[in-house]
Amino acid sequence: MTQPPSQQPPQGGFGAPQEPPQGSPQPAAPGQPPQSQPPQGQPPAQPPQMPAAPPTPPPAQPGYGYPQQPGQAPGYGYPQQPGPYAQQPGPYGQQPGPYAQQPGPYGQQQQPGYGYPQQQYPGAPIPGGTGGGSPFKGKPAVIIGAAVAAAIVIAGGVFLATSGGDDDKKPVAQASTDGKAPSGSPSVDEGDGNGDGRQADDDLNAGRKPGEAKVLWLQKNDVDLPRNGADVYGPWVVGDTVVKGMYRAVSGYSAADGKQKWTLKLPADMCAAPSQTTIDGKIVIGVKNGTTDKADCSDLQMIDLNTGKAGWKKSIKKNGIWDMMSDISLAISGDTVTVGRTSNSNAYRVSDGKELFGKPAGNCQPFAFAGGPKLIAAASCRTDDIDNPQHQIQEIDPATGKAKWTYRPARGWEIDRVYSVSPLVVSLTQSEKKKWSILAIKENGTLRSQLVGDKGDKFAPDCGSAFAIFGKSLDGCVGVAADANTFYMSTEADSSGTARTNKVVAFNLNTGKPKWKAAAPAEQIVKPLRMEGGNVLLYVEAGYNKGGGIATLAPTGGAPQMLLRHPESTSQIESSFYNAKIVYADGRSFIASGRVSASNDKEELETKTMMAFGK
Repeated sequence: MTQPPSQQPPQGGFGAPQEPPQGSPQPAAPGQPPQSQPPQGQPPAQPPQMPAAPPTPPPAQPGYGYPQQPGQAPGYGYPQQPGPYAQQPGPYGQQPGPYAQQPGPYGQQQQPGYGYPQQQYPGAPIPGGTGGGSPFKGKPAVIIGAAVAAAIVIAGGVFLATSGGDDDKKPVAQASTDGKAPSGSPSVDEGDGNGDGRQADDDLNAGRKPGEAKVLWLQKNDVDLPRNGADVYGPWVVGDTVVKGMYRAVSGYSAADGKQKWTLKLPADMCAAPSQTTIDGKIVIGVKNGTTDKADCSDLQMIDLNTGKAGWKKSIKKNGIWDMMSDISLAISGDTVTVGRTSNSNAYRVSDGKELFGKPAGNCQPFAFAGGPKLIAAASCRTDDIDNPQHQIQEIDPATGKAKWTYRPARGWEIDRVYSVSPLVVSLTQSEKKKWSILAIKENGTLRSQLVGDKGDKFAPDCGSAFAIFGKSLDGCVGVAADANTFYMSTEADSSGTARTNKVVAFNLNTGKPKWKAAAPAEQIVKPLRMEGGNVLLYVEAGYNKGGGIATLAPTGGAPQMLLRHPESTSQIESSFYNAKIVYADGRSFIASGRVSASNDKEELETKTMMAFGK
């Protein structure tokens, strides 16, 4: 493998020093130390920079540490509700995104090991705050109030929306067998202030206007969860099945009507999942090795998401006494699933569970991977100064674990996220100096460019609000997309209140400079999801009395073109999903809650978990 000498990100680009929530990164010459301090949220115009101290958090709201409703501050360090108007932390926060997993504990400190600094990783949520460490200041969500609209609940937790005039189908429900049975049948609004403000016989499509999509179905939770609730993994769309995992089950539902097709019960809590499946719809998830508080996330379970059938299961091979598995991160590339955690890693064949490679020899150890068309590893090297870490990034052969090339940034820079594996676009941070940088790397592992944003632009890649102490998922961000020569990233909202809006900025990957900017629809926020047919696929967030939707943006810029316009009449429901994950497939869009929890059993059973739109 090629081992180039230490290379510093260019000085000037998404590397300039950034004061959290204010400015823009500025570039400098490669190999030079960081210089000026750009405003937060903007691509550094100098070497990789991280944000300064996070904004002062508002006082936490009461309630067992559950995620709160829009407009409320999180309790006990849980991630806050994004809501339709709340802005997620920038390149430091971890996004479950449409595919990202929701790893373990929040806001705890990283333990030392192979040069890891004893510090909070960027993006660790601050109790009651907006997600500390990000250069993109979060904006409080607009309080939607108790009248947030929702659908009628039937015992199975699935409401099949009637067509709004196109047919005479009646609501139908499929009873769920996930987890323990609810303590009682889910109830509808009884007018006591605890309901969803809609009539029991309400037709979600009754107010649909010409050109708007149908609400295909809406689900509410029917699983009795532990006191602190549970993270939701997925959704993944495999053929005509949409799959999600939560607590102690993985379930598949019909993409067309939401009826449950299968459920696979798990012996303990689901604790990790990759952002994507294999091409043929198989996945490997992490399951705790027990049901006590001391259980680790050390068991792997392969599942065929087409059928819900469980495949091989095995415990992760432990590499010595210091191999901590309280949190792991999983990534899939081809027929390989990797398991990353502090100072250790393993890889197994998805099809049969055979171990392909383990902890490599040497001073540098992978701690996380990004999957997809290529397998990218982030590694930390042992150093004599724990506060001045040495990281490196490599492309790994999925079958053997051998590095095809190695890129080593300057000391002190930590690999934070992989926004795209092909082309390779990487986020780096320098915690101690509050700096952040985004680099594009060539196919041979040499530096391609360092992104440099315009002064005044504040960027907001949405990498989620969950935080893993040891395992760290590298991929799964939304708000970013890339094609061969261009990187697309959404900005932070540039105004407040119901008029909040933003734009998408396109960067030339060969020069690192902006090419063009495209505004979101008036009074709405857009987030790139991925590339689709040569265009940028966008999620348009629901706004105040404005339905969201799926749109495309041409690689030359211009105005977003709507593919699927969600109904204005259900905009309040759409905007109420906590830490929403968005998936678009085969002309349908799916919105899933990133976490389900509530302060009591009644509220838990009223929590909306997934919604689908189509034509």
